[in-house]
Amino acid sequence: MSKKSLSIFTLAVGLVFFRPGFSAAEITPPVLQITRYTLDNGLTVLLHEDHSAPVINLQIWYHVGSKDERPGRTGFAHLFEHMMFQGSEHVGPEEHGRYVQDIGGRYNAYTTFDATVYWETFPSNYLERMLWLEADRMRSLRITEENFKAERDVVKEERRLRVENPPFGRLLEVILAATYKVHPYRRPPIGSMKDLNAASLADVREFHQLYYVPNNATLIIAGDFRPRRAMKWVKRHFGSIPRGKPIPRQRPSEPPQKSERRVIEYDSKAPLPAVIITYHVPQDGHPDIYALNVASNILSAGQSSRLYRTLVYEKQLAIAAAGQTLALEDPGVFAFFAIMNQGQSAEQGERALLQEIERLKRDLVSQQELEKAKNQFVAELVFGRQSVQQKASAIGQAAVILGDAVLVNEQLARYQKVTAADVQRVARTYFTEQNRTVVYMLPEALRPKGDRTPERQRTKLDGEKREEQER
Repeated sequence: MSKKSLSIFTLAVGLVFFRPGFSAAEITPPVLQITRYTLDNGLTVLLHEDHSAPVINLQIWYHVGSKDERPGRTGFAHLFEHMMFQGSEHVGPEEHGRYVQDIGGRYNAYTTFDATVYWETFPSNYLERMLWLEADRMRSLRITEENFKAERDVVKEERRLRVENPPFGRLLEVILAATYKVHPYRRPPIGSMKDLNAASLADVREFHQLYYVPNNATLIIAGDFRPRRAMKWVKRHFGSIPRGKPIPRQRPSEPPQKSERRVIEYDSKAPLPAVIITYHVPQDGHPDIYALNVASNILSAGQSSRLYRTLVYEKQLAIAAAGQTLALEDPGVFAFFAIMNQGQSAEQGERALLQEIERLKRDLVSQQELEKAKNQFVAELVFGRQSVQQKASAIGQAAVILGDAVLVNEQLARYQKVTAADVQRVARTYFTEQNRTVVYMLPEALRPKGDRTPERQRTKLDGEKREEQER
């Protein structure tokens, strides 16, 4: 589709979705037809044909993310994402990308809490080459001391750029460590500098042998191909790769939070006060997640949303404010945040956020707000069906994180069923004081005189102490 055609399509869809009185129930996007195969070695293969353009998106999802890392080995899933481009038996270092770019394709990879994903988009007549590329590095990745040290240095520099140096770069680390006490979600995918420095070549090889195996991978092919021929090539290149050992899936469950936790963090990189309020919520795919996501849109989607309108526009307390669900394979988090305006305090931000939370619990949202929020999800789902890459990503998310690829076709119906009473119910269920963690990240200049607490040491207040006494 040309850029001009795409912009006309976008305008047309926008006029439909957001016209007055439009209901999300009026739209039914095309069902994604998915064919599933499983090879003898455990590799799951998902095929979706789309012959609208001579293009294919190929994705391989390895079911390993930062939550699967051992204590003391944080950052390994992300480090290994980098290692996967350092060559294999038949492909030299950094040559994977050249193979893709030489045919006019694109490629990338990313690591999450729950999975590591590699993808290529390319002309459809090169499907077998791309399958060969992915199979070669699954089978025979080149793991050397030189490659390992080079990529570890790259990841360490990435951590400096994304976490150590920017304003509020450490905010996610602080939030997760305060919210989770047992579950490995308390550690973000980037890992700690200490653990990266302690990593060894033997650790990396063990990680590859355990997780980068066919029985822990899902291969998705979406686009212009013939299924019989595609499966012939999949079996040719992946079929002889040995099945790995059973994947360990034992993770500690986060115990129910029994009282409010409060944390104050002083950071020399923070230019303004920030306040974050988190609540534990269920895992992605749970029935309540859909109502929580609708609540997130009501609170945060656009400048007419509740938090922006109240905290930023009307009261001018904050320069940014939002509430968002972090839906994960295991129980996740709903986070509210506000970055305060100059001269405004974190305490003021907390009070304003709590007022909006209580309003959501006390009063039913209006039908207009509800339909607008649901329409936004419908638009996202429909726009998300416009490219083979978006389709493949949606199929992978459903297959690996939700546990069944066909669930990709049930998302819309679940959002359409959300009512104002559902939004109020989930707010009352999860947004409770005992389930709440409050984090202040304050500029170093606001540290009280005489406080010698190191900049990166968290200040625990009474909530966590009460929980420890109860245990």
